[in-house]
Amino acid sequence: MNVIINIGAFAILSLLWLGFAAALIFNQAILDTVWQTLRGLPIAVQVFVWLVVLPVTAGLWIWETSWPLWLRLLLVIGLGFVTIYTFFPRKAA
Repeated sequence: MNVIINIGAFAILSLLWLGFAAALIFNQAILDTVWQTLRGLPIAVQVFVWLVVLPVTAGLWIWETSWPLWLRLLLVIGLGFVTIYTFFPRKAA
């Protein structure tokens, strides 16, 4: 059962990060729209979304800050890599 959950989490987070990367490359306005939509949800729904996909929402928050572009890119790419690496399905020892 743990393997199924691990593969599911990996697949969902991988797809979300691929979508994030595609939006960064092709249309960054989509990220702004997603951020505004997330912030417009009721607080209980926001908390749920943040908890379920924390690394991606944290990446979205980082992207929406006014920090220098190089720093935002570095942090978002690093967070995406760490997330994918951490959730990559492995055999239990």
